Amino acid sequence: MSSEGPAVSIRGVSKSYTIAHQSEAGSHELKGLLARLRTGFDRGTKETFWALRDVTFDVQPGEIVGVIGRNGAGKSTLLKILSRITEPTTGEIHVVGHLSSLLEVGTGFHPELTGRENVYLNGSILGMRRSEIDSKFEEIVDFAGVERFLDTPVKRYSSGMYVRLAFAVAAHMDPDILVVDEVLAVGDQAFQKKCLGKMQDVAEAGRTVIVVSHNMGTITRLCKSAVLLEDGKVVTLGPSELVTAAYLSGQSGSRSAKYWPDIATAPGNEVARMTAVRVCDEHFEPTDTFNITRPVLLQMDYEVLQDGHVLVPNFHLFNDEGVHLFTTADNEPRWRHHPRPAGRYCSTVTIPGNYLAEGGVVVKAVMSTLEPLRIHWEMAEVVGFQMVDSLDSTGVRLDFIGHYPGVVRPWLEWRSEVLDHRRVMEYR
Repeated sequence: MSSEGPAVSIRGVSKSYTIAHQSEAGSHELKGLLARLRTGFDRGTKETFWALRDVTFDVQPGEIVGVIGRNGAGKSTLLKILSRITEPTTGEIHVVGHLSSLLEVGTGFHPELTGRENVYLNGSILGMRRSEIDSKFEEIVDFAGVERFLDTPVKRYSSGMYVRLAFAVAAHMDPDILVVDEVLAVGDQAFQKKCLGKMQDVAEAGRTVIVVSHNMGTITRLCKSAVLLEDGKVVTLGPSELVTAAYLSGQSGSRSAKYWPDIATAPGNEVARMTAVRVCDEHFEPTDTFNITRPVLLQMDYEVLQDGHVLVPNFHLFNDEGVHLFTTADNEPRWRHHPRPAGRYCSTVTIPGNYLAEGGVVVKAVMSTLEPLRIHWEMAEVVGFQMVDSLDSTGVRLDFIGHYPGVVRPWLEWRSEVLDHRRVMEYR
């Protein structure tokens, strides 16, 4: 913990809302409505809904913390309390310094005014002095990329231009603490890179950022720590890779292993049957989340029931979009063209680190005989795992923090040779 204490301290924060349920009987009758208006008597029932329950955690100065969870988990409610839009029912929040929020980008923009006029209007609404806006005006416009349309009413802007300008104004307030809700998802890839870069700049300047996002790649790249909310409660907090792994596992359950203890009902036939498939780390521990730089081990356990068959275990990998990434088959020389005697086997293939791109991967497990071709079993989506990336990874993205395209991301060797020393000296 920093010697100067946390920038944001949240202690036992809860938020409840009262939900009224109107009585069905006579609820649409004018006579019943008039009666309730005269008497002030509510014939319906009321329910207390807790959007947050006893939320407690700290955020240190210069830290970027992600807040994740499913829809309705309480993320936006927490940010509204932090931004003083609403008050907590119980608990306390202590903030050191000036806090600015980007919850609804573009609030305060007037459609009839030009982009230039709205920069000053929105900046003033957000608490910036005119001299401060003057000093940052060119930087704001350049960030938004709307120079050509600066004197055009914003009602004629595309939605992307509108959001870019609104974000640019809010992001240049230089607060001590910046609270962000999903605005990193706006715009094209180039602008998203700018947004991520701005968040990095804020943190490197010693300021604090709290960001909500449904994009786990953004959270792991941008944040070193994260908080997972579920039904208004903190269920996990810690390093962002571990927290996002907990979230992803909770969404679909752990997918790292599948077992068939009863050989009679296991996938296969009279030749061989599969008893297990696992996704493991380099220590042979089943897991379903990997840093992009770490190796992934796929294992297939099976029992050969008949001698005399050349068996080829193979895996097929697909990403979240159903793209077939690649197929890998057992190429060990001692089994190529050679029958496997009856008995139990475990075949393992290692996918090296810095090979797969970030995102979800599902695995199909297959056992084949090639000559003649025969499929002994074929199990689609039998296991799955998640590849995550972070800014401190030694991966191929280097210092790039935007969306990195491609279905694989191999670390390939590069070499640059100086062909003309004189030209090189000119650029020094």
